[in-house]
Order: sequence, then structure tokens, then C-alpha cells
Amino acid sequence: MTPPKNLDELMRRCHALAGLTLGQLAAEANIAVPDNLKQDKGWTGQLLEQLLGASAGSRAEPDFPELGVELKTLPINQQGLPLESTYVCVAPLTGVGQQQWQDSWVCRKLSHVLWLPVLAERSLPVAERVVGRGFLWQPDHEQRQKLQQDWEELMDLIALGGIDQIRGEHGEVLQLRPKAANSKAVTAAIGNEGEPILTLPRGFYLKTGFTRQILAKAFC
Repeated sequence: MTPPKNLDELMRRCHALAGLTLGQLAAEANIAVPDNLKQDKGWTGQLLEQLLGASAGSRAEPDFPELGVELKTLPINQQGLPLESTYVCVAPLTGVGQQQWQDSWVCRKLSHVLWLPVLAERSLPVAERVVGRGFLWQPDHEQRQKLQQDWEELMDLIALGGIDQIRGEHGEVLQLRPKAANSKAVTAAIGNEGEPILTLPRGFYLKTGFTRQILAKAFC
């Protein structure tokens, strides 16, 4: 699929997916459906990226770079509530002292998001999960403030060697969690006395309470 030329085209494509199952969409894209997503956690997002014409791939830019829009799939239950936190991006663990919020990858990723809810109750086979109605979102002033405050506090802890003290409870809307395929995947970080250490890679995630508010506002 070629990249969409503008936001209207992107949203037309997005709304055309609403109500269809992942099995139907995978058949259209000639892609095999995995039995479960334990080993293929990013499969749903990759399928929808392909169908919508996302072109960024693994490059450090929004999924639709020409439009400055990031795609985020959001697994929800029958009640329309998020089932899990939402991955944003990998967290830098070294050389972070001079980073500013406005230049951060979290800020850029979340400046304009196409949210695509997917009914994904864990009891539902992957092929029977249903795509909902997507919507565009930009954080309002209060949301931006909360995101920035959490990011700055977490980055301060990283810079001061407190990486191993950070827990999922840190942050009101944004959290830092280990992100690695296994415990052997390690990366460089700063220890509590400023010494270089090796630790699990970390990723920034949006807490479910925050995405629940985004959904409620979009569909109120």
C-alpha cells in the first residue's frame, strides 16, 4: 500500500477497516495469522501499518513521516477499556543529561497519534479479533504537562544512576519498564555511583488509566 497523501486519505483507509476481523484483513494482505501473539507481539500493529500505508518501518520517525502521524493500536475489552499499557519507544539510558522534553522521541511520537482500537479479549482467537473505529489525537495542554513531568522525572532518575530503582508505579501517565526478548539482552546504563553498568533495555509505556481517558474523550 502506498503512503496516504494527506490526513483525509489516511482516515478514509482507517475507517474502511472498522468492523473487520484481523483474519479478514490478513487474508486481504496475504499474511498468515499466528495462533497466538506471545511470540508475535507486534503482529497486529505490523498488519495494520501495511494496510494503511505506513512507511517508516523501524526508522526513528513517525509511522507516517509525511504526515507526522504515529499509529498506535490499542487492545480493548468488550467494555471498550484498554487491556494493557501502550508501548511508546525505547528509553535512552546513557548520555541523557542534556536531553530536553521537546526534543525527546516520546514527545515527537505522541505529538499526533492515530489510535486504532482492536477488540482483543484474550479468549478471542487472533483471527476473530475486531478492528474498531480509529481516531486522531493530539495531547491537550494538561496531558502534555503530565507527560512532560513524568518524562523529566524518569530521565532524572536515569541520569542520576537510579535506573534499578524505577518501578512501574513511577509516573502518573508515563512509565518505564524493561523491554527485552530475554534476560540476556542487556544495554549500557549508569550505576548509582556514576559507574557504567549493564542492565535490561527499558521502554516508555503509557499507563492504561491515561489511554482509558483518551478513549473516553474520543467517544463521549
